[in-house]
Amino acid sequence: MQVQFKVNGKAVNLDVPPNTLLVHALREHLQLTGTHVGCDTAQCGACTVLLNGRAIKSCNTLAVQHQGAEVTTIEGIAAADGTMHPMQAAFKECHGLQCGFCTPGMVMSAIDLCTSHPSASETEVRELLDGNMCRCTGYQNIVKAIQMGGQSMAAPAKSNATA
Repeated sequence: MQVQFKVNGKAVNLDVPPNTLLVHALREHLQLTGTHVGCDTAQCGACTVLLNGRAIKSCNTLAVQHQGAEVTTIEGIAAADGTMHPMQAAFKECHGLQCGFCTPGMVMSAIDLCTSHPSASETEVRELLDGNMCRCTGYQNIVKAIQMGGQSMAAPAKSNATA
């Protein structure tokens, strides 16, 4: 089947079997391997991408279901000049990763979380992260990174509002 959508801002036209999961279309057909396959059951969140700006788990949805959609992967969030997205920078600054396997999905979920809950408390961040698992950390630095990233994401919007 033909599926057309935008991936990281670029128009994509794929010919895939109808049962191709979005995660496999991204990884195998587009070589966007930052989206990880962890559990294949939508439990761990390693496959999280943004679909029309909202975080989804790409391991439990078919590519053909997203005709005309806008998909953003971890490869698509940095600026064109290579400057990290504020959430990526916060994860680096706060040491919000260890092995890095969960990090792309965690960052993508965090972007959606901070877009919809810009001033989330530590407790709220922990609750809203449900469904994204890290097997290496105690989540403390991840939570700090998400809060810092959320503040950085909101800062330009506040600057523009006062200008």
